[in-house]
Amino acid sequence: MQIGNSEKTYGVVSIALHWVMAVVLIGMYFIGDYMVELEYYDALYHTLPKWHKAVGVILGGLLLMRLAWVYAQPRPLPASGHAPKLTHLLGKLGHLALYGLLTIMLISGYLISTAKGHGINVFDWFEVPALLPQSKERDELAGDIHEIAGILFILLVGVHALAAFIHHFYWKDNTLTRMLGKG
Repeated sequence: MQIGNSEKTYGVVSIALHWVMAVVLIGMYFIGDYMVELEYYDALYHTLPKWHKAVGVILGGLLLMRLAWVYAQPRPLPASGHAPKLTHLLGKLGHLALYGLLTIMLISGYLISTAKGHGINVFDWFEVPALLPQSKERDELAGDIHEIAGILFILLVGVHALAAFIHHFYWKDNTLTRMLGKG
C-alpha cells in the first residue's frame, strides 16, 4: 500500500488518520456524554475529564496534521458509479462541516478546560497553558457550544457513515472501499 494518495485511492496515512480520529472522536462523544452525569464521589468523576481533555489536545494536533496532509496530497477523483453528481458537492460540504464542527469542539473544549485559569495537563507529558483569565461565564457559554457542536458532529458522522454505505451498496462504487485500503 502506498503512503500518499493518488488520483484513484487514499494512501495509508490518510486512511490511518481517518480511522484513528473516527474511532477516538466517537469514543470521546460517548465518554463526554457519560462523564457529565457522574456524581462528585464517583471514582471516574476526576479521571474521565482529565483523559477527555488530554485526548482532546492530542486530537487537536492530529487535526492539524490531517489538514496539512489533506492539502499536501492529491485528492482521489470522485468514485465512478451511479451516484448523482450532486453527491460530490454534498460530500465536500459534509467534510467541511465535520472539520468545522471538530474545530468548534476543540476550541470550546479548550475554553471550558481553561476557564478556571488552569492549563490542560496532557498525560504529564506537557501542559497547554490557559491563555485567558478565569471566567465562569466563558465556562458556561463554551460548555453549551461544546455540547451542541458535539451533538451536531455525531449526527453528521452518522450521515457520513450512511452515505458511505449508500455509495457501497446502492450505487456500487468504491467510495467506501478506498477508505478501507481496498479500492
